[in-house]
Amino acid sequence: MPQVLILCALRPKRSPSQRYRFEQYLPFLESQGFNFTWSYLLNEQDDLLFYSAGNSITKSKIIFNSILQRKKDVNNFHRYDIIFIQREANFLGNSKFEKKAFESGAKVIFDFDDSIWLTDTSPGNKKWAWLKKPEKFFDNIKYAHLVIAGNKYLAEKAKSHNPNTRIIPTTVDCHIHKPMPELRYKEKICIGWSGSISTIKHFETLIPILKKLKQEFNDQIYFKIIAQTKYSHPELEIESVIWKEENEVQELNAIDIGLMPLPDNDWAKGKCGLKGLTYMACGVATIMSNVGVNSEIIQNNVNGILIGDEKDWYKQLSALIQNKSLRQKLGEAGRQTVLEKYSVQANQEKYLSAFKSLIHG
Repeated sequence: MPQVLILCALRPKRSPSQRYRFEQYLPFLESQGFNFTWSYLLNEQDDLLFYSAGNSITKSKIIFNSILQRKKDVNNFHRYDIIFIQREANFLGNSKFEKKAFESGAKVIFDFDDSIWLTDTSPGNKKWAWLKKPEKFFDNIKYAHLVIAGNKYLAEKAKSHNPNTRIIPTTVDCHIHKPMPELRYKEKICIGWSGSISTIKHFETLIPILKKLKQEFNDQIYFKIIAQTKYSHPELEIESVIWKEENEVQELNAIDIGLMPLPDNDWAKGKCGLKGLTYMACGVATIMSNVGVNSEIIQNNVNGILIGDEKDWYKQLSALIQNKSLRQKLGEAGRQTVLEKYSVQANQEKYLSAFKSLIHG
């Protein structure tokens, strides 16, 4: 039975990147004979402190402990056939630890789903930005035995350093994320956004448009935010829902129109469309910025709506608010797209093939 060590930052079920990139495939891969061991850096208590502002002394201890954990991992590398690195294996801005993995004799898979070669630091850790050296990404890509990228843009970046790069999209388990139409089509229409509070700035670009919609449609519409912490805005009444795994699907299904605004920049081009895919899997009418992979996922006005000009947000949202049958049509077609191309069920053999290629050559 091939032994696989998973190296990642966060505990199981904590990170969308981990959950939707590889965690949901583990039961299938285990059924095919692979055995997985986790090594992550932040427990639940450390997690709360590490991504909040302040706590400098505690954060220093957390980083020190993460170094000790990775030294322990190095001593155990010889036990594994495959080492699976998801995005970043450590918090430091060098590849010394990853180099040990590449030299261990195990085959190394490097999986990523964002433009992680660009500098991006959470709001609570700006003073620690000096620790991050995103350019180490290129060292990790170069020496990995296999690279798995979440979209074409990311794969092209990786292939310039490692030709053994495969595209496996970020996916949704359609047995879990499924439509519950009884939760929608109420008297009030819900316009919603789901995601990390660290990216709420993208939602906030729509505030002027949402205010205008509220003035026009008044009590016909309301707004919902699903995130890991509460959110409010002084100029817009918002229903704020704390994200929880056990009620995520129900909360998504209560949305009539799902929003995914993004800026047109290199960071956004690396995004893999997860927010939109979760809406679509639940049969929610989805409207996205025409950026990056979104244009591959959405066929405009067939399975969702793409916004190429910022002025179109108001026009297209108004049309969706006023047309229930259009929302239903887009939602049903969006669900079908996810089933066929962006579901766990449609992609699990790709993951199996990737792992087998390293074992059997």
